[in-house]
Amino acid sequence: MQLLQTFSVLLASVWVAAAQSSVDQYITRMTPISKRGILANIGPNGANARNAQPGVVIASPDNDPDYRFFWTRDAALTYKALTEQFTSGEDTTLRPLIDDFARSTARFQALNTPSGSAASLESLGEPKFKMDISPFTEPWGRPQRDGPPLRATAIIGYANYLISTGNQTYVANTLWPIIKKDLDYTARFWNNTGFDLWEEVSSSSYFTTAAQHRALREGVTLAKALGQTAVVADYEKQAANTLCFMQSYWNPAGYVTANTGGGRSGKDANTILASIHTFDVSAGCDAKTLQPCSDKALSNLFQYVNAFRTAYALNSGIPANQAVATGRYTEDVYYGGNPWYLTTLAVAEQLYDALIVWKRQGSLQVTATSLPFFRTFSSGVTAGSYASNTATFTTLTTAVKTFADGFVSVVEKYTPANGALAEQYSRSNGTPLSATDLTWSYASALTAFAARDGYIPSSWGAAGLAVPATCERNTGGGGGNTVAVTFRAQATTVFGENIFITGSVNELQNWSPEAAVALSAASYPTWTVTVNLPANTRVEYKYIRKNNGVVTWESDPNRVLTTPASGTFTQNDSWR
Repeated sequence: MQLLQTFSVLLASVWVAAAQSSVDQYITRMTPISKRGILANIGPNGANARNAQPGVVIASPDNDPDYRFFWTRDAALTYKALTEQFTSGEDTTLRPLIDDFARSTARFQALNTPSGSAASLESLGEPKFKMDISPFTEPWGRPQRDGPPLRATAIIGYANYLISTGNQTYVANTLWPIIKKDLDYTARFWNNTGFDLWEEVSSSSYFTTAAQHRALREGVTLAKALGQTAVVADYEKQAANTLCFMQSYWNPAGYVTANTGGGRSGKDANTILASIHTFDVSAGCDAKTLQPCSDKALSNLFQYVNAFRTAYALNSGIPANQAVATGRYTEDVYYGGNPWYLTTLAVAEQLYDALIVWKRQGSLQVTATSLPFFRTFSSGVTAGSYASNTATFTTLTTAVKTFADGFVSVVEKYTPANGALAEQYSRSNGTPLSATDLTWSYASALTAFAARDGYIPSSWGAAGLAVPATCERNTGGGGGNTVAVTFRAQATTVFGENIFITGSVNELQNWSPEAAVALSAASYPTWTVTVNLPANTRVEYKYIRKNNGVVTWESDPNRVLTTPASGTFTQNDSWR
């Protein structure tokens, strides 16, 4: 029996070594391919982006689906990865591209867009532009409020490097005005709803809130370094409020609810991407900011990954302690609802980040919250702290490393021979699907590979933060003020039927038909209700009918109003 056990351990060690060797070879091959894939999609010199302006990143060169546009989110995350390569000294040739990005950002910020005017900053919520830096004016999920904070983070990383090398004047005169607009937008509108990063659900979104929190924190540090003290108090206040709001997404069932609306389970790659975007090694395993090794982040990852074990035929028969293909969320139907390269790689990156912290601090903590995750790898483990010189620490970290490598292996298995990373791969056979040569897929490969290699990004101020005892809401452009808006809707109804209103702000229940605000029929056929809405804010809304549980929406497009800065306002409408 002892001989058999020894042989089994030896066989397992050989298998792990072989798997790691395969991942090593894949990373060696894919790193230059991924870098070339990104650069090919940046104008005007990229092979796929000759018609794009300098600094403009196209999401993909594909025209079916047509992704030949600049998405603020995708570009910001891509340039964050490139900026980290530049500032770390890995690639010092990237500075001209980063300068182009800053200049193009200034041009984007000056445009009036369907999301609003540049003067009011509402235009910054526009998610998508044409390659020539002109607005995309067709119907879309707008506004999207993660773009400005993500872009601020990318440029702040560059600014911090320039300050450290004695170029503070350029930062103060050129970069700060650009960064400040994005931070002002974030501070003003963080608590207004918008579409999530998948551009499908209009509500509050964990990824967006976490990105906003990070940007405001590092914005405070940069403002102080530049002597821009006038903005510090507001940024600090709203950073504290966003941190407070972040706590509300936690579901006691053991995961982070990705969106406050949308009618889904809430288990979504949104939260994994948030954890790796806000990784700060100085914060250790802090759960308040969902650091990758925190008990809440690990529990959330555990539930997110397990949700996909039965979602795809591709994952059939894979044991519970091995990696599987993952997608955005299990209810996804876009292109048939498939795994994505970037979401699968994000799981690996979170685990690599966790390993960095455990190694750095010389211990890991197992809590009641993270126990199900760790018991996947060691069924007998109990809650407690395990130092790096214990067998339990070695067992768990070795297993987590193998688990993380497994997600890279999944991506390797479904990467075509030429290394081209599309957006998705088939849930049934792994064939690449949707947009080809997706910039974000390549960027996610580079950041996951860097994390596996032990790369530690600069701290952004996540350590030692306290959640305020009392959370405040910033209600938008009116500096926290609200105005009483009376909605008057002309509508004839049948017996048992009532009129409700819902819309794009919390006060109108974030587009939720279930929680929509009821109007009074006291002046029938005029239905009325008065709601306190954020002052000086663009609000989208619609009326709905409810009759014995049957919901009927009025026709498109969404209705829009901009509330005044003060006083009261009456909106007169007729059912459409």
